[in-house]
Formats: sequence, C-alpha cells, structure tokens
Amino acid sequence: MANSGLQMLGFVLCLIGWIALIAATIMPQWRMSSYAGDNIITAVAIYQGLWMSCVTQSTGQIQCKVYDSLLQLDAALQATRALMVLSIVLGVVGMAISTMGMKCTKCGGDDKVKKARIAMTGGFIFLLGGLAALIACSWYGNQIIRDFYNPLTPVNTKYEFGAGVFLGWAGSFLTLIGGALLACSCPRKTGYSTKGGYPKTGGARTKAPSSAGKEYV
Repeated sequence: MANSGLQMLGFVLCLIGWIALIAATIMPQWRMSSYAGDNIITAVAIYQGLWMSCVTQSTGQIQCKVYDSLLQLDAALQATRALMVLSIVLGVVGMAISTMGMKCTKCGGDDKVKKARIAMTGGFIFLLGGLAALIACSWYGNQIIRDFYNPLTPVNTKYEFGAGVFLGWAGSFLTLIGGALLACSCPRKTGYSTKGGYPKTGGARTKAPSSAGKEYV
C-alpha cells in the first residue's frame, strides 16, 4: 500500500495542476497576434482566449470583449471550452474523493484497504481530468499551427501560442502525474481469507475453535 508521503505528494501535484487549469481557462492569452512576415504593426497586440478577446495598445491600455454568441464560435473553441470545464469539474470530484481516502485523514473510516481503494479511485478521476485538459490544449495548439502555416490565411490574422496554452499543458501534466501517484494506492490482501473465516499462518490454514463445543461434567 502506498505510504502517506506518496499520497500527499500526488494530492499536492493534483491541487497545483487543478489551480493551473482554472487560471488557464480564465485567462485570455490562449493565442496572440503574430508579427511574422510583413506584419510590422507592433503598436497593438491582440489576444484571444476561450471566453473573450483583448486588445493591448503600446500605451498600456487594455480593452476586452466577451464573446457574445456561442453559436458563432468555431468547433475547436467550443470543444476546448467543454473539455477544460470538464477537467475542472473532475478535479473537484477527484479532490473530494481523494481526501476521504488518504491515510492522513479520518473521513473514510479506519479500514486501510477501503481508504486505499477510495484514494485510488480519486487518482483515476484526476487522470481523466488531466487527460481531458491535455486533449483540449493540444487540440487548440494544433489549430493555431494549422492556421499559421495555411497559405490562405492573411498575415495580419495569424496567431501564435499564448501563455494560456502553456499553462494548460503544465497543469494537465501535473494533474496526470499526481493522479498516477494517487492511483498507486493499491490495497494489499489481508491476512484473513474471505471464505471460511480461517486465518492464514505460514501459508497453512488453522481451523478456529468452535464456539459451540459441548461441556462434559
């Protein structure tokens, strides 16, 4: 059974990764305007995120606009939104379950095998959340690369990777590593057989004395 230090390390990594995923989902810097080619206009920088787009001027003024219609967004952006929100929700569920199954808590009772299985379940949920975030960030990044190298895309509308994509990748990897550590909380077999109620001693079974013995006078 995994020790409490390994469980704590996995939970902390999952927590940091979950916070990073929330920050990445909120921030608007998922892609930023590119200055490649003949695009030499550097007075204005355009950032686009999952929920809004922002324009930053050289004077430091920032103007942001939330996307008005969900149906006008492309399929890649809608799928990225859904997967990132799903990863955050799975992170909440994973934290709630993992807290009950960790050795350093008293929420899941005193049965160590049961607590290990609960922690292992929380680890698998974290793995699903991290995988969903990894797919979302990779899908969005692939869309940026395809648009950048597409010859039909105008130069002034090309974008590069923003900080939100890198933060999302970092959060997903931390969540996957932490979830894998929690999933290593595999319970061992107990010293008693599940059938017959006979204790195991050195590989042999010894029959327990019967409580219904007869008394002779």
